[in-house]
Amino acid sequence: MRRLLLPVLALMLAALGGCGSDFDTDQTRICRQAIPPLNQDGAAIEIERVAQGPFPRALRIYYLVQIGSGIARQRSIDCLFGAQESGLGRPRLIGIASDGRPIPEASFYFLRRFYLEDRAEPPPDPAFSPHSELPVLSPMAAYGLQQGLSALPSAAIYTLLAAAYALVYGLTGRIVLCFGEFAALGALASVVGVAALLSLSLSTPLSALVAAFAVAILVCALHGFVLGRAVLRRLEGASGQQVVIATIGLAIGLSEYLRLMQGPQLRWLPPVFNTPVPLARSGGFVVTLNPVATGLAALGLGCALLLVLAIRHSAYGRAWRAVAQDARTAALYGVDARAVRDIAVILACALCGVAGVVVTVIYGGMGFAGGFSFGLKALVGAVLGGIGSVPGAALGGLVIALFEAGWSAAFPIEQRDLAVYLLLAIVLIWRPGGFFGDRELTPRQV
Repeated sequence: MRRLLLPVLALMLAALGGCGSDFDTDQTRICRQAIPPLNQDGAAIEIERVAQGPFPRALRIYYLVQIGSGIARQRSIDCLFGAQESGLGRPRLIGIASDGRPIPEASFYFLRRFYLEDRAEPPPDPAFSPHSELPVLSPMAAYGLQQGLSALPSAAIYTLLAAAYALVYGLTGRIVLCFGEFAALGALASVVGVAALLSLSLSTPLSALVAAFAVAILVCALHGFVLGRAVLRRLEGASGQQVVIATIGLAIGLSEYLRLMQGPQLRWLPPVFNTPVPLARSGGFVVTLNPVATGLAALGLGCALLLVLAIRHSAYGRAWRAVAQDARTAALYGVDARAVRDIAVILACALCGVAGVVVTVIYGGMGFAGGFSFGLKALVGAVLGGIGSVPGAALGGLVIALFEAGWSAAFPIEQRDLAVYLLLAIVLIWRPGGFFGDRELTPRQV
């Protein structure tokens, strides 16, 4: 399997150049939202079609506008986006033309600055009609439902990473502090997979998602194999402190490795299937569902559930439980403890790859150092649920996501991370073993 690393790295280097050039749904939405201010108040607007503009980075939208009972007139808007920027790497709207005539620079500045960007809520999108037929909820119920839906992607990410921690800790009693960086590796690998598919002219949104998952899982599994053989096997008799120090060093090395592979700019994927679906309303507030976020969250939570079922019912799961309980006794019955540990590390890294794809597809990308925060919060969730128990750790990751959503809804969001780590301190004081562990750290209950 080590021989496959060089071809994988070569593919990553060759494919990174072709990412992030097409218009995505967010850019199209911004262009649509710029239409109402260019027309008379109260005008009925109907979007006809979207096309390539007169310039390489220009997007043109044809629409019909009708004032009162008059005749509908066809108009167009051209939105010009800049080249890929450093840092975030997302092109920015730099100009607008209405019916082929550019609007003055001052008008464009005020339109972008105070209408499209600096608002308490998003400007209206003419592609969506009024939602008078939607179910009506109370303000608190609508807001809570929206927060719950928004927490689903975080729940999937934390659950996958927390399950990865528990999968290895249950066998070794050691915490591997580099799974967040493996998620960042999966994020970059997913972009590479999509870029490679684009270079072959075979890309559709669905095939791009399949390629992203396949490449991310393969790359993370290969790196996990190397992690298990080159690092963890050599530290089998080491103390927990030594393993923590070694894996922190490995996390730093992985971050630098990703920085060199990625380059100075963040590689991102254009959003797909993210047109919001209205579900309910409360006055002017509409509860929406993001299809791709919900689908990937369900996929991530489903992967965690499959792992829990595999640990409970499969042959490997029985071997895992046997080694976790008593590795020496399991060896007497023919269970290869080293092989069980190696497979656990590979599975854990593959789960991190899935989490990285979820982050990339929903949020656009992840920087080379972006996995640290995800990994640390997932570790909090794993400890919260019982780090020696895969179901408990997965539940702990879900609790952390819900806790974050609740805090963000009711308290200042800048204090959210502090609250998460304070929750960890409280759990370590009152119940160190977590939800599914003992009240004490020893004996460890798996």
